[in-house]
Amino acid sequence: MNDESHNNRKNDDAQREDDEVLHRDPSYFQYYSQLQHQQNMLQDFVRTSAYHSAITFNGSSLFRDRLVMDVGAGSGILSFFAVQAGAKQVYAVEASGMAKKMKVILDAAKRKGQGSPRNAYLADRITVVSSKIEEPRLLKEVPTVDAIISEPIGVLLVHERMLESFIYARDKFLRPGGAMMPSAGTIHLAPLSDAALWNETITKARFWQQNDFYSVDLNPYFAPAFEEYFSSPVVGCFSPTTLIGDSVVHEVDFHTVTMAELKEFTIPIEWEIKYTGLMHGVAGWFDLAFVPPVSSLHPGTQPSATYMSTSPQSTATHWQQVRMLLKQPLAVNAGQIIRGSIFMKVNDQRSYDISAKLIALDAEESALVSNETLATMLDTQKSRVRTALWYLHEQIYNYAYVGEPSDMARPEAANLYLPVDSLLAESALPAGPQGYARTQTISSVEAVGGSLTDFVVNAARNTVESSNSPMEH
Repeated sequence: MNDESHNNRKNDDAQREDDEVLHRDPSYFQYYSQLQHQQNMLQDFVRTSAYHSAITFNGSSLFRDRLVMDVGAGSGILSFFAVQAGAKQVYAVEASGMAKKMKVILDAAKRKGQGSPRNAYLADRITVVSSKIEEPRLLKEVPTVDAIISEPIGVLLVHERMLESFIYARDKFLRPGGAMMPSAGTIHLAPLSDAALWNETITKARFWQQNDFYSVDLNPYFAPAFEEYFSSPVVGCFSPTTLIGDSVVHEVDFHTVTMAELKEFTIPIEWEIKYTGLMHGVAGWFDLAFVPPVSSLHPGTQPSATYMSTSPQSTATHWQQVRMLLKQPLAVNAGQIIRGSIFMKVNDQRSYDISAKLIALDAEESALVSNETLATMLDTQKSRVRTALWYLHEQIYNYAYVGEPSDMARPEAANLYLPVDSLLAESALPAGPQGYARTQTISSVEAVGGSLTDFVVNAARNTVESSNSPMEH
């Protein structure tokens, strides 16, 4: 293939990709055109304060006298923050009806002769672009910018596929060396033991096993109902005590990730199990980092780094967390290793299909198993292998968890059992009532330097270290 043919093929592929985004369902934009949904996000203190800190703390170093693009501007709050931080001009790109509502705020900022204008500092500083970012005409209408801000995040970081528009904007409108805010995201996946949720889910499915429901035998519906319930991720907050191992992470650098890398990716799994009990599924959440690159800053200035977590140890957000259940729980022993992988691929519902293949191994066995041998074992060792397919867009919601009780139960109350040596060692540790120590809450943190991984690792280390301290009353 000659260079011209190759370039034509690349252009055709890019056009098909743009067309795919442009013609996604209008119901998505209709949802975000409503102020009640914008209010739900604005009232998320962790979310809004993290963005406010990330933008305003980088005012003098990044935003002052700069051109900024806000992708999926919604209510315009990030655009307003950027102006407060000193931006010269903000291009607020919004495809929903919120674009018109945003102009109401901006018109009020320029109003004359009817008393003082509201938010006068916004006057003539924001250009509302009523369009999807992928519209080809914007390439001529909107200039290259110094920074792109956006809140393109959904459940488990990637749901709704707005990240693709964020990356498209980067590729088409960001100057070389410019800043993406947020700069990175991290998906966390951890093994979960949650008998209450699993039992609740199977009980819903068993409704369809009735053989005399108003003289109708519903049993033929049971198999598809079972599949439906156990392929639907459960969104809602949950107790961190249901996690039976530390999370593995998948990091996404928004400055470098490609569109292809967003559309499908594999997360290798290796969890060390901390309790003997049943693994009922996989828990997931995400973190965000706001760390502008040095190349994007005014000379002689330093970046300010802001981090935000949606983990079950953190202050709750409107994203909450997600739990994905196995059809059949997996019996595990403390010290065992769960290995395998979780594969995520986009679908046409603005979301992802998530497939998992996992196996329980003794620690000594796992150390000797190569990736090639593991692949064979995942196909042959049926009794200790679990496979699953979840559809992230088929979310169901569970709001049963309202926080930890003041008198927390021992792990064995949830049918989770510590190794004997760990259990006996508890008496040698200084502890408060019921043997539980305080935990660290992670919400939005402002700091200079460091990476998102360092932040998460250090936060986890601080939580572990606090377990050696007496409880505070």
